[in-house]
Amino acid sequence: MAEEKIITKHPLGKTGRNISRQKYDTLKRAILSVLTDRELTHTELFSRLNKNLKRKFSGNISCYGETVKLDLEAKK
Repeated sequence: MAEEKIITKHPLGKTGRNISRQKYDTLKRAILSVLTDRELTHTELFSRLNKNLKRKFSGNISCYGETVKLDLEAKK
């Protein structure tokens, strides 16, 4: 069975990315979980994502994380 994919949005209206639904959901949960306490800088956010998902995520956490972050920003 083919892996489910989604097209993300970009807050500036640029073309979104086509990524795996599973990877999107994993990164979305991770991003939202680290933002519950306070706002983070970009560097702090990605440092936490890399720490939390290391060895649990197949793929470039920073690349996928940026795509999901931008999609969440576009969807507010």
